[in-house]
Amino acid sequence: MNTLRKAFGYCAVFLLVFLAACGGSPATEAPATEAEYYDYAPAATVAAPMEEQPASIIPQGGNYPAPTANANNEPYDMFFEDYGVNPSIDTEDDNLSTFALDVDTGSYTVMRNYLNDGFLPPSESVRVEEYINYFDQGYGLPSEHQTFNIYIDGGPSPFTQTERYDMLRIGIQGYEVPDEERKDASLTFVIDVSGSMDMDNRLGLVKQSLEMLVEQLHRDDTVSIVVYGSDARIVLDPTPGSQSGRILSAIYSLRPEGATNAEAGLRLGYRMAMEAYNPDGINRVILCSDGVANVGETGPDAILEEIDHFVEEGITLTTIGFGMDNYNDTLMEQLADNGDGFYAYVDDRDEARKLFVDEITGTLQTIALDAKVQVEFNPDVVRNYRLVGYENRDVADEDFRDNDVDAGEIGAGHSVTALYEVKLYPEAYGKIATVFMRWEDPDTHQVIEISQDYYADQLGRDFRETDPFFQRAVVVAEFAEILKGSYWAEDSSLDDVYDEARRIEDDLRRDDDMEEFVDLVKMARRLW
Repeated sequence: MNTLRKAFGYCAVFLLVFLAACGGSPATEAPATEAEYYDYAPAATVAAPMEEQPASIIPQGGNYPAPTANANNEPYDMFFEDYGVNPSIDTEDDNLSTFALDVDTGSYTVMRNYLNDGFLPPSESVRVEEYINYFDQGYGLPSEHQTFNIYIDGGPSPFTQTERYDMLRIGIQGYEVPDEERKDASLTFVIDVSGSMDMDNRLGLVKQSLEMLVEQLHRDDTVSIVVYGSDARIVLDPTPGSQSGRILSAIYSLRPEGATNAEAGLRLGYRMAMEAYNPDGINRVILCSDGVANVGETGPDAILEEIDHFVEEGITLTTIGFGMDNYNDTLMEQLADNGDGFYAYVDDRDEARKLFVDEITGTLQTIALDAKVQVEFNPDVVRNYRLVGYENRDVADEDFRDNDVDAGEIGAGHSVTALYEVKLYPEAYGKIATVFMRWEDPDTHQVIEISQDYYADQLGRDFRETDPFFQRAVVVAEFAEILKGSYWAEDSSLDDVYDEARRIEDDLRRDDDMEEFVDLVKMARRLW
């Protein structure tokens, strides 16, 4: 606890300097430590902290069993859903592949947490596309006045079945928004403070993450905070970003309490979001939780029915997962999908900084609604194809141009990548495929469609001579497919993946994510 209090103190000292530099008055400065907030917090705005609950109090009942410890400390009572593996499809039967774009990354960071704790991730936790999309793909930004670029490249893979198979990388790159041009944001945090969050890597990490976010606020942003245990309550009414001290005091006040009524928390959170609604800005609810729900409605469909009309008003939902043991990945991922947002998992301070500091504009500002892709393969050139990942993002081919069909959302500066394994006819030449992208502009609500062709003579001939970012995407996908236990990776090994990753690491010098990936593959080899 002393270490944690020192950490709060260091953060607060930095914030005092930061606020002073911005011209902040003493009335908006943060308390020096979490403990000192009691002498600072305005009683009318910040609710008094609840009494500390023993760490042994874990919510029970509902659909989720109480956790039971195991002998080797492996994470227990983890909830994932296995969506299977996409088949290889003959183009004579169906030459169209359609899916909703996805920028979630939670599956990758869950894996990292498992490996760092000395365990292989469960196969059902692996969503291959989230492993791929965790990494920068090196795409060029769209030209002026364009929202997106479609980027296509491809070539052989060291992991495909025969030389007649190639991999295609299809990338979508959105335009960037400078921080000073970001829209004002109305943010409503819905924070799980139930007994299951009473751990440093849960509620403690939530607090540290939100402190980072406070540093990035614009003066005209607003923040509201709702918490839920057995019931939901307001901790902070809509407060401007200029009053950072008041916001930090509310964060410091959070204490674990009771069971887990996520339905009540989200319902109250959306009500607060409507009160603070900014018709010209960003309106987002951000759920911070371990995903457990055992009071009230507990499934994603039932909870979303309560808030569906708020989604239609343009209030998006981001879900951010924290903690291991008794963690519900399925609920967090599906809530984000249905709430027109994205899902991330924060396993440490570095990931929190990436989400709330390095990529804050993309985290907050959406540039595309209901974004989806349709790939039309040329049956004269392509014999069969397989979409790698995106098993739970399938869209019916006939729904691609149906504007009422829900799809994915993309933030400013974000890219989305999909890999296809394709088998070409011998001596094939000509067009391999046409890639169509379709989305709704969140400001004008105009639906836009763009397309890009790709030809056989554009394929690389030697894997090691293709774009290093393409090579990394292929290797990362193979790693994920092995961990998933995919039929398509039965002939591969983690040794092969490790060797390729080490080689690519040399080409992508000073890439921290790649260095970390090599270490993770090394850990997985030892545990396999």
